[in-house]
Amino acid sequence: MDVNGLITKVTWKIEVLSDVGSTSKSMGLNGQVTKVTWRIENFSSIKAKTLCSENFTVDGSKWQLRIYPEGNNEDFLSIYLVVADSATLASGWTRYAHYGFAVIDQFDRENSKTLASKKEFNAIRPSRGFNLLPLTELHNPKRGYLLNDACLVEAYVFTGRTVDMISHEFIVKTDLDKRKTKEGDCVKAAIGNQKTTTTKPVEIINPSPTLAIELEQPAEADMNTFFTSLESELSNSRIVYSKEEAKEALAKINEALNMTPVDLNDSGKFCPLKQAFMILASFDGSSTTLTIKQMNELLGLEERLKELTNRAAKAVQDKNQLTAKESIKRTMTRSLESSLIRYKEVETEVKQVDQILAALHEEVVEAQKKREKMLAERNGIYKSCKEIKMKLDALGKEWAVYEATARVGEEEEKSVEAEWGRIKDFISSINGKI
Repeated sequence: MDVNGLITKVTWKIEVLSDVGSTSKSMGLNGQVTKVTWRIENFSSIKAKTLCSENFTVDGSKWQLRIYPEGNNEDFLSIYLVVADSATLASGWTRYAHYGFAVIDQFDRENSKTLASKKEFNAIRPSRGFNLLPLTELHNPKRGYLLNDACLVEAYVFTGRTVDMISHEFIVKTDLDKRKTKEGDCVKAAIGNQKTTTTKPVEIINPSPTLAIELEQPAEADMNTFFTSLESELSNSRIVYSKEEAKEALAKINEALNMTPVDLNDSGKFCPLKQAFMILASFDGSSTTLTIKQMNELLGLEERLKELTNRAAKAVQDKNQLTAKESIKRTMTRSLESSLIRYKEVETEVKQVDQILAALHEEVVEAQKKREKMLAERNGIYKSCKEIKMKLDALGKEWAVYEATARVGEEEEKSVEAEWGRIKDFISSINGKI
């Protein structure tokens, strides 16, 4: 794998675990858990946002792992399980899986960071995963997550729906030597100098399975017992080192003294110094001109140097803490200054608004009076209209009577006019006879 011009060695291993322990046997399962091991070297040099693994198959379905080395918009190492062929699947497809991820602590497997879940995958959610490990913890040299800048990631996939197969205990207790493999190891290793930056294309080969890295972690108790026994054996071996070896040991001490105490503490070179002092302690100084006092003082330098490096580291830590606090103080001071400036701006704007409100107050009072007058007029109009409407409604109820009376009056008027005409004609007719 060529990432950012660095030849990156990747070990890729797939297993189908055929024996997942007594727990699975009690549940009547044959162990259909697929385990994927992904080891990535030169990890801290990778600048790519996303790393995608090879495809692997579980129960006929294709899957893929996706890693965000610098986090997926969070300060965490993020790992996702992805349906590899989601773009080509028919509409409405779904898949179900129990899955678990682990970033292995290569000092102590039981301290590995693990998370597990069970989810349904579909076209809307073709990937599922976690923000697994804070980046600060990932890069902590006291933990074994990036041993020799190599990150060891494991993924476990189980497609059954009936039981929870994958847990932290299951992952950390996985015994690679006792698992039976139904799929062959697929190991891909980059060829070239792992320490040299280059833009030369990387040739990927498929080496013999014997080249696969040994991933099993020894138990902490076994390691402690071994090294305790080894220390006792070495202390009782009574090896007497030569003058030349003593000179080499002294040269190592002198080389270390050319470094600053802080650099010596940070470089991890104090362990070779311890070995150098062990050689001097087993060296027969009778062949030198050193006095017993000088020899004892020389041997006592180990603890003295260790104390000084620790004090120097603590002093730098205290200074850095002060520097960090000063940075925080400056940031907070700038924030206060900015807030003060804005406060004064807002205060000025408030005064301007108050002036505008004061200028508008008289107009508002006058407008209020006018409004009250208009409301009174409106109420008067409403009352008058209400009374007229009531009279109109009452008139409407008597209208038929008035119409009948009017018709009778009209007929009476016509009758009177007719009679009036007849009288008039009569008078006219006799007017000449008298």
